[in-house]
Amino acid sequence: MIPRHSTNESVSYTGQTSKGIKQSQERMNSKWKMLLLTSFALLLMLIKHRSRIKNHLEKIDLCWENEKELRLSDWFNPKKRPDVKTTTDWFAPIIWEGTYNRQVLEKYYKRLNITIGLAVFATGKFVDQYLEKFLQSANKHFMTGYNVIFYILMDDFSKLPPIELGPLRTFKLCTVLKQHVWKDFNYIYMKNLDTYIIEHIQHEVDFLFSMTVNQIFKNDFGVETLGESVAQLHAWWYFRHAENFPYERRPKSAAFIPFGEGDFYYQSAVFGGTPREVLAFIKEYQKGVTSDNRNGLKSIYEHYLNKYLFINKPTKLLSPEYNWDPNFRTPPQIKHVKIAWHSKSI
Repeated sequence: MIPRHSTNESVSYTGQTSKGIKQSQERMNSKWKMLLLTSFALLLMLIKHRSRIKNHLEKIDLCWENEKELRLSDWFNPKKRPDVKTTTDWFAPIIWEGTYNRQVLEKYYKRLNITIGLAVFATGKFVDQYLEKFLQSANKHFMTGYNVIFYILMDDFSKLPPIELGPLRTFKLCTVLKQHVWKDFNYIYMKNLDTYIIEHIQHEVDFLFSMTVNQIFKNDFGVETLGESVAQLHAWWYFRHAENFPYERRPKSAAFIPFGEGDFYYQSAVFGGTPREVLAFIKEYQKGVTSDNRNGLKSIYEHYLNKYLFINKPTKLLSPEYNWDPNFRTPPQIKHVKIAWHSKSI
């Protein structure tokens, strides 16, 4: 027979153990709470710290973006040439000698490691007359110090003159595929250039200029000319009144510009910008030619270019200094001729 007090002691002992376990659990719960609170506090600190880091990085990124984005006022000063018009009505710069700071531009573009393309169309008599001089002068004066690719569009590679290029310069020969339907050599050139831009040029260069071969570079044609859409003011018409501009005046033509409208008269010997923008113009030009042909009309390439630039305002204009006709007397506004355009050979 088990004594009564033993049962009581046993019960009493069991009771003490339950109380101890409960106290242990409470202490454990308290520790977990402290641990959770500590973890939560650390998490808040990390979130706050991460937010500060993020804000700091965003500020750094913003500073970098601001550094990358070159403002017009950083390199262009229109007041340097009060003798000429230096800004358009849509606030695009007109580049004259003295208006730009090339050092600022060089610092900006050198960091970007850009490549510039120059496409030239050379067939028939123009190959013998001008291609060698064009390439030699371009090698010397066009975008010196930058990666340059010369795209030479020819129908007869056997007539290619010897080419010696400086560092950072290469050239690519592009076959001109002719179609018997089209006789206009400008249309043939643009149709071929369209193909080559789509196939590879747009992936190879950051900026692209299209030029006629009957030109000779005389002075540096540099990065001050780069832009999304770059138009050349015509030497013949810059100093004349807009009413006399030889726009296409037939209302049914796709190149039509009414009397009393128009900004400038642009030269077709030089046109440039990003490959996408050059391609956009070519597409519109082809559509215009096709439409006019369907209506029994025919206009000239330069008229279509002027119509396109009238609707799609260029972001940068080059003064007549960049394309001057040496047959003209040079006025005092022309400080340094960049390219001599030989108009009589057309």
